[in-house]
Amino acid sequence: MVLVTTVRDYINRMLQDISGMKVLILDSETVSNVSIVYSQSELLQKEVFLVEMIDSISASSESMSHLKAVYFVRPTSENVQKLRYQLANPRFGEYHLFFSNLLKDTQIHILADSDEQEVVQQVQEFYADFVAGDPYHFTLNMASNHLYMLPAVVDPSGLQRYSDRVVDGIAAVFLALKRRPVIRYQRTSDTAKRIAQETAKLMYQQESGLFDFRRTESSPLLLVIDRRDDPVTPLLNQWTYQAMVHELIGLQDNKVDLRAIGSLPKDQQVEVVLSSEQDAFFKSNMYENFGDIGMNIKRMVDDFQQVAKSNQNIQTVEDMARFVDNYPEYKKMQGNVSKHVTLVTEMSKLVEARKLMLVSQTEQDLACNGGQGAAYEAVTDLLNNESVSDIDRLRLVMLYALRYEKENPVQLMQLFNKLASRSPKYKQGLVQFLLKQAGVEKRTGDLFGNRDLLNIARNMARGLKVWVENVYTQHQPLLFQTMESITRGRLRDVDYPFVGDHFQQGRPQEVVIFMVGGTTYEESRCVALQNSTNSGIRFILGGTAVLNSKRFLMDLEEAQRISRSGSHMV
Repeated sequence: MVLVTTVRDYINRMLQDISGMKVLILDSETVSNVSIVYSQSELLQKEVFLVEMIDSISASSESMSHLKAVYFVRPTSENVQKLRYQLANPRFGEYHLFFSNLLKDTQIHILADSDEQEVVQQVQEFYADFVAGDPYHFTLNMASNHLYMLPAVVDPSGLQRYSDRVVDGIAAVFLALKRRPVIRYQRTSDTAKRIAQETAKLMYQQESGLFDFRRTESSPLLLVIDRRDDPVTPLLNQWTYQAMVHELIGLQDNKVDLRAIGSLPKDQQVEVVLSSEQDAFFKSNMYENFGDIGMNIKRMVDDFQQVAKSNQNIQTVEDMARFVDNYPEYKKMQGNVSKHVTLVTEMSKLVEARKLMLVSQTEQDLACNGGQGAAYEAVTDLLNNESVSDIDRLRLVMLYALRYEKENPVQLMQLFNKLASRSPKYKQGLVQFLLKQAGVEKRTGDLFGNRDLLNIARNMARGLKVWVENVYTQHQPLLFQTMESITRGRLRDVDYPFVGDHFQQGRPQEVVIFMVGGTTYEESRCVALQNSTNSGIRFILGGTAVLNSKRFLMDLEEAQRISRSGSHMV
């Protein structure tokens, strides 16, 4: 049930059975699906000498009959039309067509009719219609991620496309895993309900034969939930390696673009890969906190210096031969050391410049501990602090508003006014729009652990323990409680109803939680840690995007803009 392996297996099968020189042709979405699990050098080993986009293939007429074309694209009507044109005027010797999801019968007929010169050798469906960034975490990288916040009447066709894409992605995950799940959804979310119902319709009616896999002891569970049930997690600063890189610099398809950091020397302004599959140091440190990473990087630098010192001591022909043999590994190690040192150095500078330790302590207090009066004073002080950035001021006021929206409306309004005067770049009413979207009236779960006696007791115990551990990572996403409820068989039917008459018999062994509106790396860490406890249940987390606070706020601003205008130009 490891998604990265599943996607790699698909690509292996695509490429290894086709001998000779190949061109791999992708679209704007499958390029992410492939690049995140397969490196350029691995493609070369499979005799792929050219990687092209389907759009650029359409624009060129140069004949390359010595190459075999391997297409891996989404089965969209646009892609089928491009293929229709390309098959009518074939540039390559052979065409091998692989689609990342279900093809319609009409699309197969169009392709067959277009292949007048009989260059198509095969047409197959390989269900990799998602981006598998980590073993238990996938995303759909949806550009219009804000649509889940809008009522259906605002943009019915946009929301339908959004739902269709999510259903396609979820279907591909279960086809890749060869499972058909029991489906539940968050009762308070219309979007989650719609997606759950349309997924059930596809799996149990329209394509029931395709999803009729061998029965397992207990059916897997698909739980569709809404980002707005936990708006706190994407607003927090992060202090573990992977999450922190995404929050402070940005991580897209496991790549970090260092060109965005102007202060770096020219030779370091490159795109670097941060993948647990390709980088042993990152794999063992991606969930570690910032303080430990610094010490671990120092150890890695010391190890590298030892290797470098031994390479300087070349006195015999044998030494020279050994150096030449080990050189590729040495260069790889040098690149890895340079990459991690650069990332941690840049993040340290940002932490200092934006006073993030000070900001984060207040954020964690707002998310995890009570005390409205002290919280108001702390937030007010930070709003007045010249070193605190506009985005950090906004996030602090949002966290305060989510926590204390019902407690002291006068003080809340004072914070709104202070934010407007200190950081006028943000649109009026953005915090109020967040409360309208994700305030206490809209949420299902016990976000702040203050509704349920068990959660109140647990929070008190955690508060006593936390100073011994780390004040900056005391927050646990709401997802942790959800997984705990599933593990104990206590996920309430009234809050998370089943779709149709397919109910859970006993405890599930496999659970896919899909979050409409996007996931965070703090949550994917939570899932990885839960899976490492061997509870007997394996969790996979998926979502429409991978958020940091910047992306979450951008989606919120776009939804607010469209809601105000009342109409949406598609």
